[in-house]
Amino acid sequence: MDLVFRNAVQLRVAELLEDAVNQADVRPRRYNHRCDAFDLPERQFIKLFRLNKRVTNHVIDIVEQYSDEPRRSSALDATIQVLTTLRFLASGSYQLDIGQNVNMAISQPSVSRSIKKVTSILVRPEVFGTWVKFPNNLQSLLEVQNRFWTKHHFPGVIGCIDCTHVAIFPPPRDDVNFPEHIYVNRKGYHSINVQLICDSNLKIMNVSARYPGTTHDTYIWNNSNVLPLMRELHNRDHRLYLLGDSGYALRPWMMTPILNDNLSAAEINYNKRQMSTRSIIERFLHNMCVHNDIPDPVPEPGDEILDLGIHPVNNADENNILGRHGNPELRAGRQLRDSIIRQYFM
Repeated sequence: MDLVFRNAVQLRVAELLEDAVNQADVRPRRYNHRCDAFDLPERQFIKLFRLNKRVTNHVIDIVEQYSDEPRRSSALDATIQVLTTLRFLASGSYQLDIGQNVNMAISQPSVSRSIKKVTSILVRPEVFGTWVKFPNNLQSLLEVQNRFWTKHHFPGVIGCIDCTHVAIFPPPRDDVNFPEHIYVNRKGYHSINVQLICDSNLKIMNVSARYPGTTHDTYIWNNSNVLPLMRELHNRDHRLYLLGDSGYALRPWMMTPILNDNLSAAEINYNKRQMSTRSIIERFLHNMCVHNDIPDPVPEPGDEILDLGIHPVNNADENNILGRHGNPELRAGRQLRDSIIRQYFM
């Protein structure tokens, strides 16, 4: 009997010890203290999130409008999700660092889910088209043209075009339709080659963001939904065009620099004005900021300057075989460019 009792006691002691060890291994859940970002001064708020408080509240309203009812009481509200996304987009920082910011104080997986949800709502056509839209009538195009002339004294311009590489996480190597290697750009990293067209106010009017990093700028333009509109304007005898770098082919709707070692004084003047006007595409700002007159934050000492990958590629030779055999579009582009030079740059 004593042996049975002693074994029972030892078994009970062993169970209690095991429970104590298990409880010691369980780490208490840590709750981060979160500050209200809207308590920040307006200037500091803009520096952190790039938008002012009024526009940020507008974005929050949009996200709430297109969000489903949360399934959990502890689910992040639209305010935290929007602030998290804006901070990530404004800084380009790692998601873990964004989550540890006192204004968000959430985990990295929550940061990832917030970014995915908010961006998926903002790119919905009915939302995206509010800020990014190419003029759809002649009157609007002429207004854009007049603003270009007033600011840059270059006639007929309705937009500047270029592409930039947006870095992405490497996709799967074994994807049948979109293999990993087609996303590796000329700089050696994975990206999407994004085409942008902006107006004289640095406002983005058109975006094409569906091509991998190996895709050439010219291919993206040739498959752009803006090209048919530009052709139609030309066919109706409107002298309206975009400004592009030498990576694009000269056309009556696309004015490019003159690639020649023996330029006249007028051609040099044309090149200088063309390139100085076109350079605004390399300084484009966030459309909501432009629309709401939110200034670009002044960089402070130590701030990192991001390389957007926008630079000219001199590979669209005007004297290619199509040109020598009389490509009518190239010929029309040369005639228009020569006319512009004679009329405005002599």
